[in-house]
Formats: sequence, C-alpha cells, structure tokens
Amino acid sequence: MSVTPRPEGEFTRRSVLGAGLALGAGLTVGSGLLRATPAAATNGIGQTGAPLCQQPGDSAARVGLGSGDLGIPYYREHDKTWGYVFGDSNDANNGYIGSPVMLNQATFDRSGATPIGFTYAMPNGSADQLFHYTHGVDNGYGVESTRIPNDCIEFGGRTYLQYTSVHNGIGSSDLPPGEDGSLMSGVAYSDDFGVTWTDYPYHWDGQYRGVNQSMYGMWSFAGIDPDGWLYIFSKRWNGSHKNTADQGAIQLFRIDPAEFRAGNFGAQQNWAYNGSGWYWATDGTPPTPLFAPGNNIGEFSVKRIGNTYCMSYLDLVDGSICTRTAPRPDAAWSAPTPQIVANTSWPPNHWLRPQLDSLYGGYIHPGSASATSLTLIVSQWTPQGAYRVLQYDGIRP
Repeated sequence: MSVTPRPEGEFTRRSVLGAGLALGAGLTVGSGLLRATPAAATNGIGQTGAPLCQQPGDSAARVGLGSGDLGIPYYREHDKTWGYVFGDSNDANNGYIGSPVMLNQATFDRSGATPIGFTYAMPNGSADQLFHYTHGVDNGYGVESTRIPNDCIEFGGRTYLQYTSVHNGIGSSDLPPGEDGSLMSGVAYSDDFGVTWTDYPYHWDGQYRGVNQSMYGMWSFAGIDPDGWLYIFSKRWNGSHKNTADQGAIQLFRIDPAEFRAGNFGAQQNWAYNGSGWYWATDGTPPTPLFAPGNNIGEFSVKRIGNTYCMSYLDLVDGSICTRTAPRPDAAWSAPTPQIVANTSWPPNHWLRPQLDSLYGGYIHPGSASATSLTLIVSQWTPQGAYRVLQYDGIRP
C-alpha cells in the first residue's frame, strides 16, 4: 500500500472536537466532557454503548486495528457477512494505518444480545488502508490530506465505496467560514469484495477543484428499493464539522443499478421541486434539498429497514444524533428525534435520552432488528487521544 505517516500537526481527524466544537447554546466539547456516560437503549435490550475498538485485546485489536472512527456497516451479500468501514485509523501502538480501513464480521446478532465482534480485516487479514494513495501530496487531482469514507454497499457481485478526498480542515487545520475544505468526491469499486479497489474515472469536484459546497460531497446509499432503483442521498462535505455553510441540506437522486455499475452517473434521476410539486427530473434539473435550511449536519446515514426508510445524522447545533423516518425515500420525512445526546439537561427533548459526550457519526446498521429497533454505530472522541466506535441497539426513530 502507498501510505505515508499522518501529516505533521494532524493528530487525528477529530481533534477539532477536543478543541471546543460548539454543540449548541452554552455547550462546547472540552476537557470536562471527555467521558462516556452510561446509557440505556430505549427498549431496554441490546448494547448501550459497547466499544468496538480501542480496548486492549478486543476483536479489533486482534485483526490489527487499535482505534478508528465511523465503522460504517454494510451487508456483504455474496457471503452473507458484514463489513465495517473506518476512517483515519491507528494500530495498537497508535501508529497511523490510513483511511479507509475495513473490518469484517461473520455473524451479526440483530437482537443486540451479543456485541459486534470482528473476525477478519481487509485486504489480507490485518487492518490496512484500502486505497492506493499517499496522504499530504498530489496524487493526480490536487493535494489530499486524506480520503474519508461516507458509505459502502454491495450488489451484483461488486462492492462500492463512496468517499470524500479532503484538502484541508482536518484535525487542527483551520477552515475559513463558508469553505468546505474538500478536494473532490468519488466512488471506488472492488470486484473481489474489498481486497483491491478501482476508482471510477469521474469525480465530483470540491472546493479545491473549483466547486465549493458541492451537494455531492457526502453520500449515503439507501439501497435498491423493490421498485428496482438504487436510491442515494447526498449533501455537502461536513465530515470535519467545521463547514459553517452546510445548513443541513440533503438531496435525493436515484439511478438504475446497471447504469451505476457502468459508471454512467449522468443517468441519475433527481428528486426536484418545481414550485407546485415534487417530481423525478430526467432533464438534468438538479435535486432540491429535502429540508429547509437549518442546523449543520455532519455524518449521515439512510437505510431501508423493512418497509421503512430511516435516516440518522449528527446535528451539530443540537449536539445529538437525530433520526427521521419516511415510508418511501421520496415521501415526506418525519420531524427529527434526538436519540443519543451530549447533554441530557437541555433542551427538554434530550431528557432521559442516552448520553455520550464528544459524539459524532451515527450510522444505521442495515441488519437492524426492525425500523422501530435500530442499531446505530456512533463515534466518540476519547481522553486517550484517539477515537472509537460504539454500538447502540433498540433505538426507536
């Protein structure tokens, strides 16, 4: 793998959290909040913040991962197992591995009685960076600090991973107001289920390639619906949590899976509003944001669980992982519900909610028990100077 050590001065992607990220009126993340607080799943069963890495001798360590964040889950349909894609990752000695990194699990317990455990790591049994690129240099597109995964999906014998290549704004790097710090976004695919990866030649330009605040910065694959379309939600890059112009906008488009496989991304249809109603645009009309401008949103996730579409995301103003639901991807979404919060004292809709300080992420596990009992994979910045992912079950959106 062509991997360089973590760029000097960039302790981790999330060091911004320890530097005082504003989470709402009167609440910031600082040294006094760097702790995990016990919490209960809403239905009283399952895991309530079980750490999946950063525990000496745990299953992640046994396959080479000491600490990492995101842990984006996806279903490996070819062998009915599960994959988890991490962002910037370290080994047990805090040596930088890279990003993205993938761990695998043979069997997922939907009940939550048994926490997630890893049985293998890509590409060859020990955690290593999936993509061949070098951090902090120009790999042919402009200088890249890192490539952060946003979602992963497998269908038709091919694995797809959407990522954002970040130029600046990561870790201690400043991000001026109104800038997103991205270089580009792309989709890589693997025909051997995660061992080797190929980048599609088309990329969605980011700020440092001339398109600041591209709505194609971060994607979530909602999945192939029974109607045959692959539904994809996307938004501006805000994985650094510093994008002041994000405004919480999320858009929707769909594409035939065969066209997607062929890299014919121009075949997408866009969910758009024309002033009198919503419709599927086939003439290049851009998608219309689903929600009115509001809170900044970091990582987000959309998955079809049973017959319900479920959405989760980090609300940077509210300081919580929120969820919404809809009967269809192109139907009206419910109002947001805070699920896991950094502060249980205020506002009132945070009362009695599970608490996790310095949280972010919040990915819906596609193997969740039901649309009323979700498993969420949540990231936390920890006092040990790194990050980890934790499992919460029984979340009612």
